[in-house]
Amino acid sequence: MPAITPSPSSSNDAGKPLTRRSSWAEAAAVADATKPSRAPSPAPVAPAESAPAQSTPAQPDRAPAPDSAPEPIASVPAATARSARGAVAPEAAAPASDAPAETPAFRRSRPTVADAIAESPMPDFISSPGLFVKEQKPRPVGGFRGALYNLTGGAWNLGPGPKQRQEDELGRRISRQLQGSYNTAILSLKGGIGKTSTTVGVGLTLAEYRGDAPCAIDANPDSGDLVERALGEGIYQQASPRTITDLLENIESINSLTALARYMHHAGRLHLIAGEQDPEVSDSLTAEEYLRIRKLISSYYSVALTDCGTGVTHNAMSGILQSADNLVIAAGYAVSGAKRARSTLHWLASHGYEDLARNAIVVITDKDEVSSRVDKDAIEEHLSGICRELIAVPHDRGVADGDLVTLDVLKPETRRAYKEIAAAIVDGYR
Repeated sequence: MPAITPSPSSSNDAGKPLTRRSSWAEAAAVADATKPSRAPSPAPVAPAESAPAQSTPAQPDRAPAPDSAPEPIASVPAATARSARGAVAPEAAAPASDAPAETPAFRRSRPTVADAIAESPMPDFISSPGLFVKEQKPRPVGGFRGALYNLTGGAWNLGPGPKQRQEDELGRRISRQLQGSYNTAILSLKGGIGKTSTTVGVGLTLAEYRGDAPCAIDANPDSGDLVERALGEGIYQQASPRTITDLLENIESINSLTALARYMHHAGRLHLIAGEQDPEVSDSLTAEEYLRIRKLISSYYSVALTDCGTGVTHNAMSGILQSADNLVIAAGYAVSGAKRARSTLHWLASHGYEDLARNAIVVITDKDEVSSRVDKDAIEEHLSGICRELIAVPHDRGVADGDLVTLDVLKPETRRAYKEIAAAIVDGYR
């Protein structure tokens, strides 16, 4: 259909183009061509000079643009409207002015769901797992709570009682992850008051709760029996008779845990180095030799216990105290045992080991089941003020007989005392 063009002589219609909108594309093209710019219009230039040459094929039904400013387009032929989808009119292809771009009228002012998700904070699945999973109560063990849990098949879970919560807390303290290797020396000034049994009981407890196996070293110069108390006399006699002396003779060739295991004994997950049974040889262990062993052990074990024997003046003692991170002082409820424990702490404080004395753990073992004439409370009060912690081990035949020490045959009170000692030892590793 022919286009309707405005009459040149009509001044009223000069600025109002007449259009025939044959389609949405035509109307959009006309609106874009006739919309005034917000910025001052530049001087009209020829289309060839204002924009790069377009590769649009020539349109036979369109007249070429004049050199002067183009008049408003009255109508757009259908062919031009169809070609507008693939080509841009010269006026539209001109470079944009410095005016800001127009915001499309169809854009939503309200944020979409995608915007809300993108702007919302991402939950931390590692530090806040409870956001998605309900915390499960620990299973009660023993007592009325445990019986009710078992009877209802877990439907009624009242959680652990106060006693079980205390036991769980001790386990968490014992199993605390450590950075480095630490050594605890167990010593006393009097024999037969539970020093070696404490070393074995605490070592087995550490092995039960810790993820890494502990190591116990028999540095007793008086024919120590640490391995016999941990394995039993019969099993130890059948085992390889490797001792701390054999380890020292071949220490230069040991460069792996596998090679070190040839000189060790194993009571479950507790690894032990046997002491020398010949008193003349065992007493010859020097401080330098012990430090060499301690350096080797520190490469493979994070916790080491050293059974020092009686006294604090034998040859290896200076090396043991030099490398110790904390001490366990063994004592008994007899008056002489309590006095010797106090004397040990005083000796340490006066010979340059004040920190070890101040942070020492005093363990009083009721090994001989003293009579009622002994005031146990007075002895505990006498020792508690000069150490970091005092722990009492009750009388137990599994300890007093001087034979094999196993956790399975000990009283619950004895096992708990060993757990308290183990937890106090690990607490001292800072």
